[in-house]
Amino acid sequence: MQDLTTPAFMRLVAARGAPDFFVTEFVRVHATTRPEPELAEFLARNDTGRPVVVQLIGEDIAAMTRAAREFAALGAAGVDLNLGCPAPKVFRKNVGGGLLRDLPRVDALLAALRDALPATPLSVKTRTGFDHRTDPSDLFDRLLEIVARRGVDLLAVHARDVRGLYRSPVDYSFVARAVRAVPCPVFANGEISSAERAAGVVAATGCAGVMCGRHAVRNPWLFRQIRERFAAGGGGAVFTPTLADVRAYIGELAEVAGGSVGALKKFLNFVGTGVDAQGRFLAEMRRAPDLAQLLAVCDAHLVAGGRGAEPFSPEPYAGVVSRPNCEA
Repeated sequence: MQDLTTPAFMRLVAARGAPDFFVTEFVRVHATTRPEPELAEFLARNDTGRPVVVQLIGEDIAAMTRAAREFAALGAAGVDLNLGCPAPKVFRKNVGGGLLRDLPRVDALLAALRDALPATPLSVKTRTGFDHRTDPSDLFDRLLEIVARRGVDLLAVHARDVRGLYRSPVDYSFVARAVRAVPCPVFANGEISSAERAAGVVAATGCAGVMCGRHAVRNPWLFRQIRERFAAGGGGAVFTPTLADVRAYIGELAEVAGGSVGALKKFLNFVGTGVDAQGRFLAEMRRAPDLAQLLAVCDAHLVAGGRGAEPFSPEPYAGVVSRPNCEA
């Protein structure tokens, strides 16, 4: 997730129950793009205990294949092609979700990336189309055929179209279609908000796993909870964090944000959807002018008056929204 899933944030999540693998925020690839030193060092000294896949976004075939080789050489566990980012400033440049309007280019990109990475896992993260109101009726099926023919190792399907951003209904039937159509494992993405939701989506679609973005920012214990939910046939205990646990997490997020109020608020926009049903925390948090007052708001809503012992909601509260601004 852009501006959020940094190396520091991945370490923070890993300490609370890491996913099977991490995916970096997208790297925008141009002709002159080179790996940033922080990411290169992280790949070389990955201390999360989990593989890290580098996500690329771009349309220049030569630049994309060069970048893919460079990241593989630096220690990336795999390379992921982003076909899902719905931000208008991204898709208007014919990258991310915008590439779903140009399947021949997607085909050429995947062919080149597969040739460039014969021994490195290649994955694709996609939306189900650009705009279902105007897409050709067979667009998703054509995309799946390309994925199958080009030897992609993993497909993650965010079950909305690009125009749906993060507010439109999620249609997991597209995930089930992908499971039937491609030989590689398929992951479901889009509103995987809790361990129970993950279990339901896996059961309904037959997918091999789930991918979590925004909800893992809200609840960094989510991967642990999903793993516990699936253990022993779903009969095991699932960890429930308290509001005090969430306050401790926010303290670490403040360090990840380097003390920047704006950067911390990006994280809290997601965390806050699970704090109170009225959205008061989000309203007060967004008005806090400096770090001291922002953390005081956190204290008031999470630990004051004995609230710290209360359980953190496993789902975001209905109608409390986060103003999402990044891929998830």
